[in-house]
Parts: sequence; structure tokens; C-alpha cells
Amino acid sequence: MNRRTQGATDQGPALTEVLTAAGMRAIERAAIDSGAVTGLELMERAGQGVVAALFAQWPHLAQGGFRAVVLCGPGNNGGDGFVVARLLRGWGWEVELFLLGDPAALSPDTRANYQRWRALGAVRPLAEFRPETAAAQPAGGAGAAAGRTWIIDALFGTGLSRPLEGALAERLSPLAAAELGARPGVIAVDVPSGLCADSGQVLGLAVPADLTVSFHRAKRGHYLAAGPRICGALVVAGIGLEGGARRRSGGARVPGDEGAGGSGEAARGPIPEPPGVRLAAPDLARLSKAAGHHKYAHGHALILSGGAGRTGAARLAARGALRIGAGLVTLGVPPGAQQEVACQITAPMLRRVADSAGLSRVLEDARLNALCLGPGLGLDRARDLVPAALETGRAAVLDADALTGFAEEPERLFGLLHDTCVLTPHDGEFARLFPDLAKRLNAPATRGPAWSRVEAARAAAARAGCVILLKGPATVIAAPDGRCVISAAAYERAAPWLATAGSGDVLAGFVAGLLARGFAPFGAAETAGWLHVEAARSFGPGLIAEDLPEALPAVFRALGV
Repeated sequence: MNRRTQGATDQGPALTEVLTAAGMRAIERAAIDSGAVTGLELMERAGQGVVAALFAQWPHLAQGGFRAVVLCGPGNNGGDGFVVARLLRGWGWEVELFLLGDPAALSPDTRANYQRWRALGAVRPLAEFRPETAAAQPAGGAGAAAGRTWIIDALFGTGLSRPLEGALAERLSPLAAAELGARPGVIAVDVPSGLCADSGQVLGLAVPADLTVSFHRAKRGHYLAAGPRICGALVVAGIGLEGGARRRSGGARVPGDEGAGGSGEAARGPIPEPPGVRLAAPDLARLSKAAGHHKYAHGHALILSGGAGRTGAARLAARGALRIGAGLVTLGVPPGAQQEVACQITAPMLRRVADSAGLSRVLEDARLNALCLGPGLGLDRARDLVPAALETGRAAVLDADALTGFAEEPERLFGLLHDTCVLTPHDGEFARLFPDLAKRLNAPATRGPAWSRVEAARAAAARAGCVILLKGPATVIAAPDGRCVISAAAYERAAPWLATAGSGDVLAGFVAGLLARGFAPFGAAETAGWLHVEAARSFGPGLIAEDLPEALPAVFRALGV
């Protein structure tokens, strides 16, 4: 199965927004309070979106004759599950439904759909659910798509605030432990049970899904931490919260939706949303180069190198800065490494930089407008050069040794930084500079919403006074003013081959090259992070760091740059 994400046709450019559970509830409440839509209508559309996404992913399931085991919780997520059960019954499926909690305690909208389902079938208590029975697949079945039984996980969605534990965890643990393909297919409604919708952390245990269908917008937890691994494939179904006439999340009419209160207007105006976090996207207009410009119009980046035998990382960064469009790139090299570097480079230039005094002399050339320090630099050399580099006020990328060199005195580094700096730590470097933030981030989640990489990166950016690019499969980029994007190598943008030595050095070079071209620090980090993943995807399996800069021209052509 393709691990991908897609959106319904009513999403538009705002699909890149990723919400918290509270943010989504606020949007729904605003829509309901405005009279634009009822909660029952939203529930119906959510159920339709799940069924449409299921059939889009595995078209043969629309033929009927399959079995669904629907697990409903006591909240609105459970109400969505009741709708899914009814619609699948309309498609000729055998449906068995289990409810967590007392039917008398259901919310009004969920209770309405509970009663509609009760006219069609039984509701059994979740305590009677037997995962081992549901897991029985027909002889010769291979994987979820071949199996007859599918589990619809509509237990909690975004509403989970405490870990799954006790009898409930024991009941679900066979599903959580089973390998995908060796159990029924699992479809998660909005968020898999046990996954924190805000942080992607697992609360107790989580039930991995083959497909997760979310509504209106993806949630942060779909992209952060364990989110992509637990969610399987991700589909975002529109439920009519965009403004304008209702547009259903699937193309065809879904049998069983007659008289469900889902045929009216979805909205009478745009539903306001607070500014928040979004998925990263490149600034394509700025990436292009105008005719008639000369090389200095596109900036001159200086990449500082370490000593002999340690120059490879800086050379990778230099190649990245060139390929991303910097007009000129110079390597600042200590005397003992000049011959080594000179034998390895062609387009980049070379300047001797023995120490901080030598760097200050080189920086008398005002055309050098962006700096990169850290890759292969060495800790002592970093502590010597970083202050001289930052006191000039030039745009600067600090990575690797330029960060670790200040692990014992991070406040000294913070005092040197300015607002045109970009720090690009991986998790280990982040913990050296921000140990308290890292400790909180890495602590086991005991309640939801759990603290996430978004909060950690924002707090670090505020403390450092500059842009933070926190590297990882879900890279998070944050600015001191709270702007934040997630550049996730997940779903259709998965790039597992990025886990290779030197890929972070190339990323530092990408950021430096864009800073040289005049990008603002946040935009440089966002565009560089996005292109880093796209270059890896373009090259594919077998990728090593040297391939990333060379993959950029094909990426640019595909983007129309």
C-alpha cells in the first residue's frame, strides 16, 4: 500500500495548515454557532469521507461482501463510527459494532447516529470485542487488502487526553502488537487510538492503522514523532468548512445517506482560523533567477572548513550552496588543509582562514553576505571563529560543531546570535544547547496534548533570538515571533535514504546559499528543508550526501523554476 496523503477537492492551498485538536474543535464550534452547519451534518460528512477514502484506496472493497468491525467511543469520533457502520451496511458489508461506554451518556449527535444504527443492527459492549476473532483471515489471504475483515477505529480521534491503560489497553493490545499485513486492515477515524493528535506521541499504546482519514485539515500529530508510522496512509477529507456551497468529500453518492441531514449548505461564509503551524513549502518565485543578472546579484557564501582530513563536510555544504543558486561560494580553509581542499574543488573558491583574525580580514570583503560554520569545523576552531563571524551581523548558518562547541556555555552563544542567524541542530545538538527543552520533549507522554517538537522549536527560537531548524524525519522550523512550519519526510514525501552521513551538511549549505541569494532566514530554512527532502525523493534509493546537490536541477525543472 502506498503510504501517502491526499486532500479532498475543497481543501485548496490551506491544506498545508496543520491543526491542534483544540484548534479543530474551535473551527467546528464556530461553524455550528454561526448556523452554517449542524454537528449532525458534520458527523455525516465525516462518515462519508471515511467510506469514500476507503474505497478510493482499495476500489475492490466497493463491491461489497466484506466485514467491518466498528469500534465506537463515547464522543463525536464514535458518532462518526456509527455513520461509517450504517454506510458500509448500505454497500452490502456485514457490520459488527462495539461501543465503549454507556449509550445513555452519549452526546446528542452521537446518540442520534447510535439510534439510526440500532434500527439496522446490534450494539455490543467493547468488553465483548475479541481481537483474535476479528483477526481471522480467510485461507490464502495476504495482507490487509486481501482480507475480508476490516476494523474501523472510531474510539477517540482527537479527543484522547490520557494514556490507554488497564482493561481497555489489554483489549486493544493484540491489534497494537500485530504486524501490518498479519491482521485485519485498520481504518482510523481522524487519529488512531492512542496517538496524541497534537504531538504524535503514543499515550500508553497505539493501534497502528493502514489508513487514517482526518477531516478538514491534518493534525500536527499526523506528522510528528510516531504519527506517520502509526497512521499508515493519510487522507484529509473535506467536510464543508471552507465557505461556499457544500462539496462532498467523495465523488459519488454513498448508499445509506438518505435523510441523514447531510444535503444542505455547508457554510454561509468563510470560517475564521487562527494563525498556526503549516507544512513547509518552497518559495518558487524567489528560487527563479531573472535574466540579465550577474553572479554577485545572487550572493556570495563563505563556508568555513575544518582542518586536514575534516574538510569533506564543508565541501558538501559548499556544493549545496552552489547548486541552490548562490552566485559564488568560497571555502575558508586553515593552512594545513589548503592543498587537500584545492585538489577536491572546481567551482568553489578557496581562501586561507587560519583563525578568527584571518576570518575578520576575509570578511572585509563586503560582498561575502552569508556564512556557514560548523560542518567538520572542529570544536576549538568553532569556538574561535563563531564570535568573529557573528559580530559582523552577516546572515549565518550554524550547524554541527558550531553548536556543540558551545555545549558547556550555551548562553555565551545566545549572546552572540542575531536575528539573521539560522541554527540547524539535530536532536543531539539540540539537547546540548537546550537541555531543559530536550528533557521535556523526550519525556514519556502521560497526558494529552503532550509537548511536541513544535513547542520545543518555538521555545528554542525565542530563547536564541533566531530561526531554529530542528532536523529529523519531521523537521520543525520556528522563528522567534512564533512562526512555525513542519517539513516532514513522511507519507508521499517519505525519504528514508536521507538517513546518510553528510546529508545535514548539504542542508546547511542549502540554507547558506539561499541566505546569500537574499532569502530571509525563516524563508531560507523553510525552502531549503523542503528542497532537501525533494532532492532525496528525486534521486531515490542508493542516495548518498554527494547526490543531493546534483539532484536539485531535476527538482527545479519539475517545479518549473
